[in-house]
Amino acid sequence: MSQSATTILIKKQKKTATTMGELLSNDVVEDILGHLPVKSLTRFRCVSKSCDSIITDPTFITKHLKLNLNQSESLVSTNTHSEYLLYTTKVKNRSPSSKHLCAVVCNNDCTLTQISRFEIPSLFEKHSLVGFCNGLFCLASRRNDLNHIIYLWNPSIRMFKKLLATPFTDEDKKEHNRSVVGLAYNSQNNDFKILRLLSVLLGPGAEAEAEIYSLSTDSWRKVVISMESLRGFEPNFGRIVKIDPPCIFLNGALHTLAITSSHHFILSFNVNDESFREIMLPSSPFDVDTNFTQHASFKGSLAFFAFADSLRGAFCNIWVMEEYGVAESWTRIYRVPMIWVGDVRFCGCTDNGEVWIKNSTGLISFDPESQNLNVLGVEDADWVGFTANSMESLILLNGGK
Repeated sequence: MSQSATTILIKKQKKTATTMGELLSNDVVEDILGHLPVKSLTRFRCVSKSCDSIITDPTFITKHLKLNLNQSESLVSTNTHSEYLLYTTKVKNRSPSSKHLCAVVCNNDCTLTQISRFEIPSLFEKHSLVGFCNGLFCLASRRNDLNHIIYLWNPSIRMFKKLLATPFTDEDKKEHNRSVVGLAYNSQNNDFKILRLLSVLLGPGAEAEAEIYSLSTDSWRKVVISMESLRGFEPNFGRIVKIDPPCIFLNGALHTLAITSSHHFILSFNVNDESFREIMLPSSPFDVDTNFTQHASFKGSLAFFAFADSLRGAFCNIWVMEEYGVAESWTRIYRVPMIWVGDVRFCGCTDNGEVWIKNSTGLISFDPESQNLNVLGVEDADWVGFTANSMESLILLNGGK
């Protein structure tokens, strides 16, 4: 569109907005704007001061988020939603090098249709995506960084917020720590929270620490991982000395794998009441030749994957917790021969039960029930995520950069 045509269009929009403002009350205008997509709302900010005032108001941002959440939940409940794959990739033949965040629809015929593509700011070059929720992405610096910098990024409005977590002052902790970061949405008070867990691998005082960031208060605070609060936790298991990523948001809680000197379990953190809880793993999830394990969300349930490789062949054991929080409900639903080749990296699962993996041939969709494989047309994916909705939001519009 030419510059003159754009000018005419904006003038028409401004005139329409002025007329609308004269004929309709602010409540009605706000209700109309609340049902518009984010891209349209960012354009309407330029139309008039009254529109900009409404759209950037925290109350409106919250209302818009809740409307989108309700719509998304309705689509999921009626099984009329699409499934979306998110991934980051480097842009070829470009100097300086840059990375893009892509969102694609997973079609029924296993083809992919791209719906959005955002350039990742170069400021995030030394950071990794560690979580996403309701249109908001969380990026964290390397695990043993002394000053752990975290970014919240909303690509749909191209805004971000820089967070500086509590520095580590102990040199032993600096050299021998591992941190895990998770992003979650607190539905009870409409707040986004970040959980940061630190495990110290060596030293006599080795134990895990935790701190929470709240977007509503824009502040960090330390919390205690109370062993007494973990149901069924026996004292002789010892302290938590290692915590492994990822940190998965499911059933209103974040989940990560925790390890003591003699015990493995899933450590959950309820974002509503901010309580920690132990979730026992399946009683016998490991084969002698288990190479690696991974917890994930599988068809909306907590799941545990164990990959084993031996002379007898390679297998993937898939366990599902049929009743959330009840250890006795762990059930092995699949023991799948690993017929793919090359080193395997687990990427996640879809709502319909497909497993996403990456090996030397690229990104693969695998159905554990039919054992069908589909090589997807995604090259050089650095990070892969999955979501049941592609919901965009206005979060950070009134407090980001």
